Amino acid sequence: MKCALCDNADARVVYVSRSYGTGDELLVIENVPVISCPACGERYMTAQTLHELEAIKAERRLRAPLRTVAVAQFSAAATQLPAEIV
Repeated sequence: MKCALCDNADARVVYVSRSYGTGDELLVIENVPVISCPACGERYMTAQTLHELEAIKAERRLRAPLRTVAVAQFSAAATQLPAEIV
């Protein structure tokens, strides 16, 4: 597959999970096809994929059964960032 940005022929489709919203409005969509280019590092979705994501979000109550999920918070104190980054 050719990358739409750099024209490299080694682009490939990978499947990822995307999340939208927060808290009670969180929606996770699994197996979303994303085009990934190893040459330029770009990752993007086709227009068809974006339209389908919008349809899933609009019909979330019909298409997304409720599941419980564990949620952890990253502790900033656990990682000391170098002073030049902060």
